[in-house]
Amino acid sequence: TVSFLHFILLLTKLVNIVMKLSTKGRYGTRALLDLALHWGEGPVLLKDIARRQEISLPYLEHLIAPLIAGGIVKSIRGPRGGVSLLEHPQKIKLNEVIQLLEGSIAPVECVDNPEAYPRSDLCVTRDIWHEVKKAMDGVLESTTLQDLVERQGQKWNSK
Repeated sequence: TVSFLHFILLLTKLVNIVMKLSTKGRYGTRALLDLALHWGEGPVLLKDIARRQEISLPYLEHLIAPLIAGGIVKSIRGPRGGVSLLEHPQKIKLNEVIQLLEGSIAPVECVDNPEAYPRSDLCVTRDIWHEVKKAMDGVLESTTLQDLVERQGQKWNSK
């Protein structure tokens, strides 16, 4: 219905205003997409990911560390070394990735920590920010790296 579409448009505007991922989340997701695109080909060199994704190598090394510690990426040393995903891209959800790289995606602190704000129980704007977080969580929870691989293929095929 029109009201639902209006709500989605409003929500999209709110998310754009309130929630902006840092380069950690954006570049980290791109690096993982690169690994997903090369799934099954063996370890991938970080310098190759950095070149293809236009991310500086030192920054990419910084991004990969929490992904290794979080059990999403494994690092293989040696002449045939590099990094690869620990699981199939279908099993890796974006909410896991963003949580590791960014922490909470709550647009305001009171959503995650209402007891620190005496007005939380009475604050109607907090309710909206909570709904925004739930909507973003829903999208990230329902999107896997495999979904991104398929979307990337569609973009490449449309050109």
